[in-house]
Amino acid sequence: MKIAIGYPPLESEKGIPLLGQNRQFQWAKTPWRAYPVVPAYGATLLKNAGYEVVWLDGISEEKTYRQWEEELWQEKPDILMMETKTPVVKKHWRIINKLKTQNSKLKTILVGDHVTALPEESFQNSRVDYILTGGDYDFLLLNLVNHLIKRECLEPGIWYRQSSKLKAQNANLHLKTQNFSSLNTGDFKLNHDLNSLPMIDRKLTRWELYAEKNSNYSRTPGTYTMFGRDCWWGKCAFCSWTTLYPGCSFRAMSPKRALDEIGYVIEKFGVREIMDDSGTFPVGEWLREFCEGMIKRGYNQKIKLDCNMRFNAGLSQKDYDLMGKAGFRFLLYGLESASQKTLDRINKNLKVGQIGETAKMAKKAGLWVHATAMVGYPWESKQDAQNTLNMTKDFFKRGLIDSLQATIVIPYPGTPLFRECQENNWLKTFDWDRYDMKEPVMKTEMADKEIMEMVRGIYSAFWSPEFVIKRLKEGLTNGEKFKYYAFMALKFASRKLDFRAQNKWGTG
Repeated sequence: MKIAIGYPPLESEKGIPLLGQNRQFQWAKTPWRAYPVVPAYGATLLKNAGYEVVWLDGISEEKTYRQWEEELWQEKPDILMMETKTPVVKKHWRIINKLKTQNSKLKTILVGDHVTALPEESFQNSRVDYILTGGDYDFLLLNLVNHLIKRECLEPGIWYRQSSKLKAQNANLHLKTQNFSSLNTGDFKLNHDLNSLPMIDRKLTRWELYAEKNSNYSRTPGTYTMFGRDCWWGKCAFCSWTTLYPGCSFRAMSPKRALDEIGYVIEKFGVREIMDDSGTFPVGEWLREFCEGMIKRGYNQKIKLDCNMRFNAGLSQKDYDLMGKAGFRFLLYGLESASQKTLDRINKNLKVGQIGETAKMAKKAGLWVHATAMVGYPWESKQDAQNTLNMTKDFFKRGLIDSLQATIVIPYPGTPLFRECQENNWLKTFDWDRYDMKEPVMKTEMADKEIMEMVRGIYSAFWSPEFVIKRLKEGLTNGEKFKYYAFMALKFASRKLDFRAQNKWGTG
């Protein structure tokens, strides 16, 4: 059996789709490529089990849809798996229907947070054959293929059509009938051992496609890892990946297994920087053992590490100093809002005062701090949003953050925020195409135009005279930093253009 893992090009005047390994989908003017770790593990598991696998990322290969489709038919796969998200799920439905019309024998699979939240919807609107729910769809993909070929019992979390032969083959399973079109094997479980995962076959999964065009990297080639699934807090009301990895389900590889993978990508591929995309990097004793291992093995002299972190992670100055010594360079934090009311309401488990204090410790350890901020909360006033803008400007001026990302809050299906929107009649539309951060989709106290201006204002904070002068001085003595800041300046200018153009497609 031959399985294709594909990202078909999604041609649009809105820009380039940032889809794989992204918690929030965006269209962008410039390419930004994140290596899709979970699909890559799925491809590797299949190959190691003896199946033929082909990796068809037409987005990262910058192909047209026609070119991608021609390659698909040349490869003649039996199964095609696609990762999808809310703003592009309708496009994927159309692609599936087109492909099934051309070849009804092709089996199609959808994975991702949107179809985990609303699996029945895709059966009703497309000819998709299977949906793998939850975040361990690499394990579920292998299980499904093993079932089709070897009659292995299906694990929980797999949805399929009533007409599928799976029903007869699994008569002993407790199956739930949800509607006229689909059946499933029950709620997904996150009980797989991450230490059992093989080293990703990065050659098979075309790692080089993602090694350069990623602003997280200061040195290339770079790649991604994901030592934990996903965030040990896992309860933020807006986060789409809480659908895949609900709170209290956090698992991590052992520090030794994580270190082995770092050594593997250094020696095998010459990787110079790693972004670990665990929702929040493991902390506590796990972090300390990992850092000590980086130093003992000498990896801290060969590679730089980036990761997601929380302002309230409970790390001390000693912990941050150890991370700096171990080779960490770049930490991504969710600032989200300067309003304590908002932080409480989105269940961030964070106090405003912790933001600056934590940033100070990270900077003292020589680490680069990246922060994310959002505007467009239904309950926030214009002054609340202005306070967030003022905070980012102040942090840039004081050198507490080095870069940032500003976005519009989007209530993704399956999240507590989406449910709250339904309960309060805050949603302006259920047209998923419009959930792409090009426009607000929630009713707010602020006008849409004001929200867009606020996002651009947050990006403009990068240009404070104090920040620019300080970074120019750093760049004179550190070519790596100069190159990075120059790249970030271009990125921020591009992001301002992305948000300025929203009225071309939105109706707000």
